Amino acid sequence: MTTTHRTSAPSAAPPPAAASSTADPLAAASPASRDPLGLRSRARRSTLLLAVLGGLVALSLLLCVGIGPVPLSPAVTLQVIAHHLGLPVAAPTDPAAEAIIWSVRVPRVLMGTAVGACLAISGAALQAMVRNLLADPYILGVSGGASTGAAAAILFGVGAALGEYAQPVLAFVGALAAALLVFVIARSNGRVTSLRLLLSGVAVGYALSAVTSLLIFSSDSAEGSRSVMFWMLGSLSLGQWNAFLVIALVAGLLGTLVLTARAPLLDALAAGDGIAHGLGISPDRARIGLLVVVSLCTAAAVAGAGAIGFVGLVIPHLARRLVGSRHRVAIPASALLGAGFLVWADVVARLVMAPRELPIGVITAAVGAPFLLILIRRMQAREG
Repeated sequence: MTTTHRTSAPSAAPPPAAASSTADPLAAASPASRDPLGLRSRARRSTLLLAVLGGLVALSLLLCVGIGPVPLSPAVTLQVIAHHLGLPVAAPTDPAAEAIIWSVRVPRVLMGTAVGACLAISGAALQAMVRNLLADPYILGVSGGASTGAAAAILFGVGAALGEYAQPVLAFVGALAAALLVFVIARSNGRVTSLRLLLSGVAVGYALSAVTSLLIFSSDSAEGSRSVMFWMLGSLSLGQWNAFLVIALVAGLLGTLVLTARAPLLDALAAGDGIAHGLGISPDRARIGLLVVVSLCTAAAVAGAGAIGFVGLVIPHLARRLVGSRHRVAIPASALLGAGFLVWADVVARLVMAPRELPIGVITAAVGAPFLLILIRRMQAREG
């Protein structure tokens, strides 16, 4: 009887590559597989762009303080600012330069920074809220209300008991009153739709512009009428160390922080009310809360510098082209671009017809109108 012995073949060892990939599956993974949607790379790029914009704006503020009929070097500017901030630097040796920098130019540049940021973020938020790329902060009638208040103060001495604060206070009150009126008209059954908001803002704006024109026509003061017209075109000459500079700065900073925190709401509203409802967001309630922030920011800007056009319309488009349409990045980018744009526009306004000062609204319109025409042509090309 023959016995057969079976010998089992030795098991083959796994290949080294397979063993290593099993031990650490992420080690061999490519960067694309770890970030398939490119979210991390997009976030890094946006952070880098915001940092670059912040650096450029800081440099612009320093340079703009030194530019003027009396040019001053950045070193002198830094020394004066650092000394007044209590930093351990040598005291300035030129009292005239110190007075020009700290008492005149620094508050003016800070006012331009705050106003530019307020108008830019308000425009970016409104364009998302009403889903209209041609919307700007003045569709709320804020400009008309502020102009009416300022005209009443300049031409007829309303609020004279407030002294030098009469004009900005009445402009601020008029702006908020106009925004409240627009909100009351646009609200129906607890809802505020984008179409009603647009139509109400246009109607209230035209009505208040008529009131302002009537006040100018009724006044016997040619100089007062000229002052009102100059104010309506915008100027940073009211930028001084006073309460309204603080209000404008606080409005610009808090407005940027609040709207950035509410970026998901803006993204949802920009996508449409149907998508917002699908995400569990009430579009009408979201618009009401955002309108309060936008109205306060715009009122602070107009009260401090007059009705400066095109900033809230043009700057948000530039911000979106730089960092994309996500409002978590587009809002701070708009604030930085608006601040930098307006302080440079003020430099041009002060120098182009020196020693006379050109209204800053003329400069912003000269830059913004061609940009708007280019934007319209591109929209027509896409539709065609």
